[in-house]
Amino acid sequence: MKRRFFKSTEFYVGLVLALLCIAIQLKSGQFFSGNNLVDLVRAFSIPAMFCIGEMFVIITKGVDVSFPAIASMAMFIVCSKMEALTSNPLLFFLAAMLIGLVVGLVNGYIIARFKFPALIVTLGTSSICFGIMQGVFKSREYPLCAPLYELGQTKLFSVTNPVSGLTSDMPVGIILMLLLIFVGWFILNKTMLGRGIYAIGGDEKAAQRAGFHVFRTLMFIYAFSGCMAGLIGVLRSTMLLAVHPNNLMGMEMTVIAACVLGGVRMEGGKGSVLGALLGMALLTVVDNSLILLEINTTWQKVFVGAIIIIGTAVSAIQSKRDAQKLTVQVDEGRS
Repeated sequence: MKRRFFKSTEFYVGLVLALLCIAIQLKSGQFFSGNNLVDLVRAFSIPAMFCIGEMFVIITKGVDVSFPAIASMAMFIVCSKMEALTSNPLLFFLAAMLIGLVVGLVNGYIIARFKFPALIVTLGTSSICFGIMQGVFKSREYPLCAPLYELGQTKLFSVTNPVSGLTSDMPVGIILMLLLIFVGWFILNKTMLGRGIYAIGGDEKAAQRAGFHVFRTLMFIYAFSGCMAGLIGVLRSTMLLAVHPNNLMGMEMTVIAACVLGGVRMEGGKGSVLGALLGMALLTVVDNSLILLEINTTWQKVFVGAIIIIGTAVSAIQSKRDAQKLTVQVDEGRS
């Protein structure tokens, strides 16, 4: 078990992350300061939550690129239309989750029933969601309604840097992040549903013969991803204290890259919550700490892109080695 862990992608990504953090601390002396750590957690929280839903999809050999559009549409509709109806923040989240659930079910039904490529289907629903948001609801930057604004100003604690004097607040939304991470881990590791997700990613026909209901499992995965996207969209608005309907555009590439970087195989059947979160943590640290290394932020995308390519290449090499080992074992068994 220990040998397997030290050879795993999660171990190497965690090691690179730890070495990078130490290097930034030695260079700047500010990486482990309280306010910087709080800022990193804030930057990490939203994409990390998206990683949970995306990881489920990738494990089953799919790719979902619709979640930023679902989150943006749900966020704008709820925040701009519900203020006159209720002052209960919980109802805003529930309404957004319902919108995301409907879109997720549409994704899941088309993909599971007609066997269409998940990338194409979710690319289409992404375009539809942005079109509805911009064309029907005339989306624009919008002030956050009072109930959500008050929630956004609520904080768990604040940390002040004694050197710079900067203060950072830890939002209560972090609790939702921790809850979603636990739910994702529990489903994958402690339930028959999780076994079915891995089985479908390994071999869909074999999973069906083993008694797993492929259609229902895929419907759950995309419904879960859409539902969580709606919730995350509203949560994002509370952290920004405003509604920015285009703020999440492009995040799908970062989230997918983080999952693959953390060992979630595009070939399906393999991946872990820990790996996906470590991949996102590494990208977050690189994305937010270049200024501490006195590196021009224009190089940000270069560094992130290089890490993504290297991580994806390592994952592909490991996948190829595993396939070769399996072939050797099968040949030895036949002989």
